[in-house]
Amino acid sequence: MRIGFIGTGTMGTPIAGCLVAAGHRLTVYDLRREATETLRQQGAAIGETPRALAEASEIVFTSLPGPNEVEAAALDPETGLLAGLADSGAYIDLTTNAPETIRRLAAACRERGIAFLDAPVSGRPPNMTVMAGGEATAFARCRPLLEAIAKNVFHVGPNGAGCVAKLVTQYLGYTNFIAALEGMLIAKKAGIDLGVLAEIVPVSAGQSRTFDNIPRSVLTGAFTAGGTLDIVAKDIDLACALAREVGAPVQLGVLASELYKQAQARGWGQEGFPVVARMLEAMASAELRK
Repeated sequence: MRIGFIGTGTMGTPIAGCLVAAGHRLTVYDLRREATETLRQQGAAIGETPRALAEASEIVFTSLPGPNEVEAAALDPETGLLAGLADSGAYIDLTTNAPETIRRLAAACRERGIAFLDAPVSGRPPNMTVMAGGEATAFARCRPLLEAIAKNVFHVGPNGAGCVAKLVTQYLGYTNFIAALEGMLIAKKAGIDLGVLAEIVPVSAGQSRTFDNIPRSVLTGAFTAGGTLDIVAKDIDLACALAREVGAPVQLGVLASELYKQAQARGWGQEGFPVVARMLEAMASAELRK
């Protein structure tokens, strides 16, 4: 199948690589031409614009930092992918996106007769999870492609449902990370050995995949696990906005969001998200190191 893939960064490159490995013919595009080099060496063609890429493709993926980048790539009337994708085509957005943007994309695709899935991902390919929102027929058509890039593939509901599922999982994970850091700082101030506690938590009520970043990244001082602080701060902000939109409580999220934003203000945005620990360490006048 002729596939277009827009956004060949840290996530996009290995995801697109899975599609190449599955035997599909790829055309790729990124604002940073050098970011496409790995895929070019794997046999992918390079698109000059999202529109040109879409003209050469049956199905187009986007994997981009956020809503603004997706709208620019998809909706620009001159260079956007929807201007080039045939009405028999399909568009799959893998971005952790805003519900408002998903609604605009879905409406634009309906006007053009293009199938659309919002299908954000969690984890790393090929073992990651896809949460897809869209019509059942569109999901069935695209499912083999999603199964080529992910171990767990879910059809959550209509357009927007995938986006909501991803924002909820981000809210759960990254508010929990702040709580985990606070718990570890309580232990530090009370004189408990953090190395021992880091072995206890995974076999106790405090167990979570998010906590695993603490011994791996915070106690070592590496602060490199997971996505960047900028990405996590964006996701938490979107999750809080969704909560307000639907009238759900968001108290913990607001506090967590503020801490991530304060860490961004320190210039740490491109570091791994665990660097937010430094904010809490400063408040406690203590460091979380073994």
